[in-house]
Amino acid sequence: MTQRTRQGAVAFVAVLLTAATGCAGGAGGPDTPPERQDPGSPAAPSAAPGGASARTGFTLVASGDVLPHDSIIQKAAADANGQGYDFRPMLSGVKSVVSGADLAICHMETVYGAEGGPYTGYPAFKSPPEIAPALKETGYDSCSTASNHTLDDGAAGLVRTLDALDKAGVKHAGSARTAEEAARPTLLKAGDATVAQLAYTYDTNGYPMPEGKPWAVNLIDEGKIVADARAARRAGADVVVVSIHWGTEWQTAPDDRQLTLARSLTASQTAGRPDIDLILGTHAHVPQAYEKVNGTWVIYGMGDQIAGAMINHAGAHDPRGNQSSLGRFTFTPPKTPGARWEVARAEFLPQWFDTGRGRVVDLNAAIEKGEPLTAVRDTIRDVVLERGAAKDGLVMGE
Repeated sequence: MTQRTRQGAVAFVAVLLTAATGCAGGAGGPDTPPERQDPGSPAAPSAAPGGASARTGFTLVASGDVLPHDSIIQKAAADANGQGYDFRPMLSGVKSVVSGADLAICHMETVYGAEGGPYTGYPAFKSPPEIAPALKETGYDSCSTASNHTLDDGAAGLVRTLDALDKAGVKHAGSARTAEEAARPTLLKAGDATVAQLAYTYDTNGYPMPEGKPWAVNLIDEGKIVADARAARRAGADVVVVSIHWGTEWQTAPDDRQLTLARSLTASQTAGRPDIDLILGTHAHVPQAYEKVNGTWVIYGMGDQIAGAMINHAGAHDPRGNQSSLGRFTFTPPKTPGARWEVARAEFLPQWFDTGRGRVVDLNAAIEKGEPLTAVRDTIRDVVLERGAAKDGLVMGE
């Protein structure tokens, strides 16, 4: 990943510490659509026991589903002016937030087609591989690749996707080309921490695992997730982040499975230390709540960061399908040996995909410039906070 340093908020966090601080789209399927401030800074160093050199904290930013429907592919072609596909303009509105973090994580919902196409949207996605370098240029360091669309083009699509991400310099978690890759946690550097990203999906839309490759895509299994988290710790991870593709489409409230799994995963500990430090949810197409569960932050669903105009299961255009949030968490080093890295500041930033312009919009920045988007922002805010996260310190970032 690209190490980033932001002056400015370092002092802010130092003060904080001192104070003790599915996927539908395309042409109308039965269950889905035709298409359907300044970033916080690294935490101030904390002195290590025995006078050892101080360790530096970090900020982590995460965003929701990148879901290129046919209209998105067409827009990227138009933005490239006849020279392939250019997804960078779509993401330019959040580049300052994403690139301003020490570690930035996305969710790559779809697989990539071969160079030159053909490319398709819903129901079996094959996206232009030019998305990968656009993600890198926006500032993303790693993406989860486990979703219900990971096997839309079989093993070949999976391999093309991971190859393209590798070529662009974007790490990935959740799908694998070899058994060895599947068994190896994705490790990322941020500040003085080693961060593991693990990723899982509820299903692959009925597509079976490629023959002889039962490890190709990580499916949700509580025992496996916990075992993988513990293995990541043994591999050197200071912080373990779980990206999880789950939930009920078009439902803003987390479903029973989300709630149950969140409780059990955050309760899992080894030697008194939680096995998982952050859970990042995707899939539902709409923003869902943030909640601190057993002392660990859970985002049930961030919504779609990029998607075409979304049609819900009732067959109606649903603007919520283009609303999302971006989570930003400032981690500080442990105060005592063997303790966890703590989240000193938890933030959400409301986003919106403007399908007319084909752009991701940072809503706070747009409203500050006078765009009439306050109602959209407030809708997202209300959902994000509906399970009481504000009382645990979650705030809307800028």
